[in-house]
Amino acid sequence: MRAAIFGGTGFVGSYLVDALVEAGHEPSLLVRPGSEQKVRHADRCRLVPGGVDDATAIASTLENCDVAIYLVGILREKPSAGITFRSLQFDGARRVIEAAKANGVRRFLLMSANGVRQDGTPYQRTKFEAERYLAESDLPGTIFRPAVIFGDPRGRMEFGTQLRDEMIRLPLPAPAFFSGLSPSRGSFSMTPVFVEDVASAFSRSLYSDSAVDRTLELGGSEELSWREIIRRVAAASGRRKLIVPVPVAPVRLAAALLERFDFFPLSRDELTMLMAGNSVASRRDFELLGIQPAAMTVERLSYLRTRA
Repeated sequence: MRAAIFGGTGFVGSYLVDALVEAGHEPSLLVRPGSEQKVRHADRCRLVPGGVDDATAIASTLENCDVAIYLVGILREKPSAGITFRSLQFDGARRVIEAAKANGVRRFLLMSANGVRQDGTPYQRTKFEAERYLAESDLPGTIFRPAVIFGDPRGRMEFGTQLRDEMIRLPLPAPAFFSGLSPSRGSFSMTPVFVEDVASAFSRSLYSDSAVDRTLELGGSEELSWREIIRRVAAASGRRKLIVPVPVAPVRLAAALLERFDFFPLSRDELTMLMAGNSVASRRDFELLGIQPAAMTVERLSYLRTRA
């Protein structure tokens, strides 16, 4: 079985390439020019230069493939560089879905996200629209909705590393955001999921008929409060961190003014999604694939200490 991967040089993509190569596959990867050095096991992969706006490159990537896997996603837009949620998370997915149908691909795996909805943020909305487009395409597919993903970033953006660099390392207390007037309303939680478990879910779903035409929700084995996540990231980084309640309203105002600059850590939409929490009960879906999901323990976050 040959799988075509779109987004194979990204965080999750690098682990999925590992999993597929280990299982004996020869992945076909669409690779943006200049990103060739990011490819894992390049000698075991077929590389096609191009982007998800290039119909010819998409078709070449899909040639002789049984499965198409779309992982492309971003957390922040850069419209001046043509990097938008719509262009990458919906338009790109739509092009690949149509090309997969035209090239006789038999399965389509789509990376979505927990909490996506039609009336959500642009990130959530474009992910939701891609899900709906796949569901209406008549192409046998599986949609994956992971919670926030953690693991050794291998030089990419990753949840734990981002918290360490943007909160734990700063000589300021870490914020426990809350809405309204009372800090008691700042209680939100997450079920961070280990990147290797996400990659295994994609890989194993290829051999599971039960995963066809299903949406699989992926979360870690433990639900953690925001305060506990900060404590664990700090401990794994070899530090102790004071945590203080911070009202989200002034932070949202600052984001409105500064989110267009790379130095500002959060956009208004990211704040909205953060305050909504990111928890998912995924035991049934992981059991379907024979996976026991890991928790975000201090030990499993040890990569933060080695790079701190």
